[in-house]
Parts: sequence; C-alpha cells; structure tokens
Amino acid sequence: MTREGAGRDAPAPSSRGGASRAERTRGRVDVREWAGGIRFSAFTAIMMGLVVLAVFVLMPTVGTYLSQRQQISALQHSVQLTTDQVAELEQQKARWADPAYVTSQARARLYYVHPGEIVYLVDDDLPASSLPADQQAVSDQVVETRSDWMGQFVRSITGAGLAQTGVAPAGATGTAP
Repeated sequence: MTREGAGRDAPAPSSRGGASRAERTRGRVDVREWAGGIRFSAFTAIMMGLVVLAVFVLMPTVGTYLSQRQQISALQHSVQLTTDQVAELEQQKARWADPAYVTSQARARLYYVHPGEIVYLVDDDLPASSLPADQQAVSDQVVETRSDWMGQFVRSITGAGLAQTGVAPAGATGTAP
C-alpha cells in the first residue's frame, strides 16, 4: 500500500467523540481527490475530439432542420387559410346556383324586374318619426340679427377711434357734494 492509500483507509482521530472524517465531510466534496482519480489517456482525447467534431458538423444541420420546420409550419398555416377561403367560395358558388338568390341579387343590385312588373323607387323611405325635425329656436330671447355684424363692428371701432374725448373743467374734482 502507498502512503496515500493508507491515509484514506485509516480513520482520522476525532475531537468530537467518535465521528469519523468521512462522516464529518459527507456534505463536502474534496475536488483534489476527485480530480486525482481522473485518468486522461489518448483514447479519452480522441473521443473528446470526436465529440467536438460531431458538434461542429451537426450544428449547421440542426439549424437547417429548425428553419425547415418553421417554414413547414408557416406553409401549413397558409394551406389552412387557403382551405378556409376555398370553403367560403364554395358556399358562395352554391348560393349563386340557387335561382332565387340570383333573382334577389339582380333585383337588389341591378334593379332588374320581370317583364310586366312595375318598379317604384322610393328615395325617402324612412318613417316620419325618424326624419330629423326642423331646427327649433335656441331660446325666446335670442334672435337672429338682420344686419351685417362685420360692418357694425368696423363702424364701432372707427367711431371709437375718431371720437373726441371730453375734458373735465379745471376746477372740478371727482368728489360729490
């Protein structure tokens, strides 16, 4: 046995009253012991090199795979939308195959009638209750002026600007007797 091996197998003296070193260090890992047990050989180096090479070779392939999956999902969504549109158009086609629908559309859109029918076009077909009422006066006191307000405004400004101001007599004061 080597000195190292003997040190591992022999219990260490303890000051805690019988607890061995393994029991005390159960929660901790000694990295030096773990790293000392790793053997690095040429085979290990070759295998690690192959793993790294495989990662570099497969990465573009995985990226291509993921992008193709995205394109496939986008195309499936597009196909679903197109299928929905086709179903809607087929429903419209079935409606246009019905002679009653064609007749109603021709009457509504093109104003077609059967021979001998008389057509009345009503411009204002709303009931009287829904027609807007005539404009009511805002109030009894306010009325619309019959004069040109702009002209009156200009005359007022020019009149105020050209008016002569009155001067109070020199002996008069502003106090009342």
